[in-house]
Amino acid sequence: MAEIGLRTRMLVKDVMSSPVITVDEDATVDKAAQLMAKGHIGCIVVASKEEKPLGIITETDFVTRVLAKNIQPSKLTAKEVMTSPLITVDPDETLSETARRMSQLNIRRLGVMYKGKLVGIISSKDILAITPELIEIIQEKARIERGTAVEESSEAAPLAGSCEHCGRWSDDLTEVEGNFLCEECRIELKSEY
Repeated sequence: MAEIGLRTRMLVKDVMSSPVITVDEDATVDKAAQLMAKGHIGCIVVASKEEKPLGIITETDFVTRVLAKNIQPSKLTAKEVMTSPLITVDPDETLSETARRMSQLNIRRLGVMYKGKLVGIISSKDILAITPELIEIIQEKARIERGTAVEESSEAAPLAGSCEHCGRWSDDLTEVEGNFLCEECRIELKSEY
């Protein structure tokens, strides 16, 4: 793959969400909630007046620090509700390293910092969204390493079910002349010819 100029690893910058919606640290919590609702997002970064990220407010923060305590959102500031500090990641970090880190820290979102500036957010949802494609890539890589040609991989894979000739269950059904047959029936059919 490297010979044709393709990267072999997916990076944070490939899947992160950008730009990041932020709220001033002194803004009220209801303003932060309104910005999240308007942007259809599950978190908002709390920034200082100098636009430095200080923390993050997530839906969980609203539930545990506002709703569960029955506090009026207009009486709290974003700084009082945020989770701090904002844990960050480099845009060139691999997704596998990032996912591992999220799991170890038991968090679902990381800020993406580049040259001291917040350039994006990556969430576990962003990583999950590309998982099916990654699985297909891994399968294709395995076929290539086994030496299986791409043309061969387009053949129908064996199916599981009842053989249409003998009725027995098989994990290796293959279509032969319009019927799905187990291995024994395929051998029997070949020997009749």
